[in-house]
Amino acid sequence: MEASLFLAKFWGWYLLIFFFILSFNPVRIKQIFEDLRDQKFLILASFLAIVVGLLSVLFHNIWEPDWRFIITALGWLSLFIGLALFIFPGRTTSKLQVIKVQYIQVLYVLLFLTGMFLLNMGYQLLMY
Repeated sequence: MEASLFLAKFWGWYLLIFFFILSFNPVRIKQIFEDLRDQKFLILASFLAIVVGLLSVLFHNIWEPDWRFIITALGWLSLFIGLALFIFPGRTTSKLQVIKVQYIQVLYVLLFLTGMFLLNMGYQLLMY
């Protein structure tokens, strides 16, 4: 299977599952930010983001102006957030909390739409 299709399915399902978890249990987002104050959770979360981002970037670093760019951007975003959480934990968590509070509805909609779009591209259900 082509790496783009596999990663479109991976990121699509990941974003869609995350959207539904946050929609049906909005207390989770508050719990995640409270848990980021715990150093053990912070190290584990940043390590996981670095690994997922690095694997995504290594297998799919395509900078073409089409749907595959979204996969590359998600990989780089995950890698940068993981590195920022690991290197600058205090500053990064405070900036993430500002984003969470101000743009939570926009974030939910973007998670859903991006996840659905990537799943459509991965399974090629509707051609555009």
